[in-house]
Amino acid sequence: MMRRRGRPGLVGLAARTAVVAGTATAVSGGMQRHQQDKANAEYEQQAYEAQQNQAAMDAAAAQAVANAQAAAPAAAPAAAAAPDMMAQLTQLATLHGQGILSDEEFAAAKAKLLS
Repeated sequence: MMRRRGRPGLVGLAARTAVVAGTATAVSGGMQRHQQDKANAEYEQQAYEAQQNQAAMDAAAAQAVANAQAAAPAAAPAAAAAPDMMAQLTQLATLHGQGILSDEEFAAAKAKLLS
């Protein structure tokens, strides 16, 4: 059997092209999957960190409210005859300005004082 020398035939060229195209497609798909997995992992990490930060801030806010409530009864007996509402409102505004009290907590405490 004689072997042909020189340029490959049409079938050989088509086969080589198919192999190259298939390899390129496989490599491209693998890279896309890898990049997508990496992006998903980063997103999940950021979401987890955001959740942890929110939980820490919620705990700090609850602690601040508890401290404010604990401090209020200690001062209340001394000022029971004439409650200094302006000082209490100022203290609430200060806590709200520092970010210790949220808008909802500040509104609730202010409504409680004014009622």
